[in-house]
Amino acid sequence: MTKTKIVNAVKIALKTALPSSLTTAIDKTAVQAVAKVSAVVPIHIQIKGAHLFQTVKKRALNQSDFPDFIEKPIPEVSTLALADIDLSNPFLFRQHRWQSYYKRLRDEDPVHYQANSPFGAFWSVMRYEDIVFVDKHYELFSSEPVILMGNQPEGLKAEMFIAMDPPKHDIQRQAVQGVVAPKNLLEMEALIRTRTQEVLDSLPIGVEFDWVETVSIELTARMLATLLDFPYEKRRKLVYWSDLAAGAPEMTGGSNDMDETFIAVADMAKQFASLWHDKAARTAAGEAKGFDLITLLQSNDDTKDLVRRPMEFIGNLILLIVGGNDTTRNSMTGGVLALHDFPEQFTKLKNNPSLIPNMVSEIIRWQTPLAYMRRIATQDVELNGKLIKKGDKVVMWYASGNRDERSIDQPDEFIIDRKNARNHLSFGFGVHRCMGNRLAEMQLRILWEELLQRFENIEVVSKPEIVQSNFIRGYSKMMVKLTAKG
Repeated sequence: MTKTKIVNAVKIALKTALPSSLTTAIDKTAVQAVAKVSAVVPIHIQIKGAHLFQTVKKRALNQSDFPDFIEKPIPEVSTLALADIDLSNPFLFRQHRWQSYYKRLRDEDPVHYQANSPFGAFWSVMRYEDIVFVDKHYELFSSEPVILMGNQPEGLKAEMFIAMDPPKHDIQRQAVQGVVAPKNLLEMEALIRTRTQEVLDSLPIGVEFDWVETVSIELTARMLATLLDFPYEKRRKLVYWSDLAAGAPEMTGGSNDMDETFIAVADMAKQFASLWHDKAARTAAGEAKGFDLITLLQSNDDTKDLVRRPMEFIGNLILLIVGGNDTTRNSMTGGVLALHDFPEQFTKLKNNPSLIPNMVSEIIRWQTPLAYMRRIATQDVELNGKLIKKGDKVVMWYASGNRDERSIDQPDEFIIDRKNARNHLSFGFGVHRCMGNRLAEMQLRILWEELLQRFENIEVVSKPEIVQSNFIRGYSKMMVKLTAKG
């Protein structure tokens, strides 16, 4: 089905539908068009068609995109009634209000209902033990259809296994689990170390530079390209696609332009479909199989035809890219900031480098790069004295649970030799526990092992710039200056 036919389908719907049923008729036409297109047209053309359809639909119905978020000063939490506390504000991290907002809810209303957010009504689960309960009981709290606060943009409703319940979740996760199996991690360690050394050896000494752009993003892009066997010279595209996928206003309160997002997702679909078919052809010709994520998906009976299921294909690739990008990348930056804010801990580290593995867990807790996960109640559930109704949206605030004084001693302090440092919430619990947690820990461990060999100090010379999001606890820029060791 060509673009022309899609446009004609839209025009027919607009001309023939009754005013009272206009939206229904258009949506029905969209479903029919997508069903026909999926069978014969390349994925990137389908996405371009969906983009065109949504553009025409919005113009015909005089609809606007999700409202832009305009940054305004966030009031002190003590000035608000409990009912007015809205944790969906995407500027809460940027304005450094999140800790006081979280603490008040943990103390006064740990299962908190917000009825009037831009993303609809939702419950906030704030304490460590309550979050663990929700996360472990997938039969009570479903991950479907999405794990973000808001819904996916129209026309880009991708499916991914993190937003599926067992058994489908388990089948698709198992297909790619092998890439982070202990044996494979051991084989990757030397490559990760070599690439880390290359980046660190190129850094300027005594000159200010952006740590996020030069170190965190570059190292993450190199790792993603390795995991996906993606063309190494195009590795920065992976980070670009990830930032767009996680920054839609409808989902996380980000500032991304939807036209740019559609164009980028179409480009991503085209390049990954090409990579998929190229790998399949080489395997059919007798080439030995690799151990990258694409090859693993092709080698599993349940996912070998994933490229023919466009929204699952795109969704799972977005999941793997975002999962490998935002978590590790922002922990790489957050660790530098934490040691700058707690210089006595940096001294402790330099005196005892064997603390690096434990410090890595403390970095991941202290940073909590993904602030929450969303669930939907599958039945009425009572939690901490509150009745959550079937169908209600429930948000587990990992970033709050990781600062819960009831479960973690001195949670706002950064303590690199903290006991039981791995008992944090950042990787989640239960069937959805982060698949790549050991890989992330290994990347951070190697980074700090190599940093300590080269640099006496990493000075943060100005306040870091914070990403606009209610989901990503991340940095867009952080200027630093290095002092060489010895």
